[in-house]
Amino acid sequence: MLADFKHSIGDYLDELESSPVKTLADIIAFNEENAELEKTNEYGQDGFIKAENMQGNEEEIDKIVEHLDNLNKEGFEKMMEENELDAMVTPGTKAIPIMAIGGYPGITVPAGYDEHGIPFGMLFAGLKGTEPKLIEMAYGFEQATLARKPPLFDTPEWHVDN
Repeated sequence: MLADFKHSIGDYLDELESSPVKTLADIIAFNEENAELEKTNEYGQDGFIKAENMQGNEEEIDKIVEHLDNLNKEGFEKMMEENELDAMVTPGTKAIPIMAIGGYPGITVPAGYDEHGIPFGMLFAGLKGTEPKLIEMAYGFEQATLARKPPLFDTPEWHVDN
């Protein structure tokens, strides 16, 4: 995922008409120069740095991405289409990498708090082009549960590495 991210973020940034950043290295530098604004001291940017440092054979990465695309088509997409589903809903964020690799939209909304007061979310994910429906579902869930509360801390004392 890190190797694909480095490649994909570059493609995405190239498509932007007006952007001060054009590469992952530019993003990292921007975050370092604007650490207070981007909260890099609190949250870090380990994933970005790991992706930037990825060294790999482009042909090998392309094969891996092609394999993952096939898995998505035969897995997630097939499940959604055969069962005529509008969304896949999962607790937490464990499915986000699968959605990201496939380029599928997803939205995470507050769902509750664990025994330590740490928030957790509910992920609503769907096929490409379903963003309006996902936003509608996520909004409905938020309104029905009213689970979101303002955080009890300014700076998190915990950090999750993905």
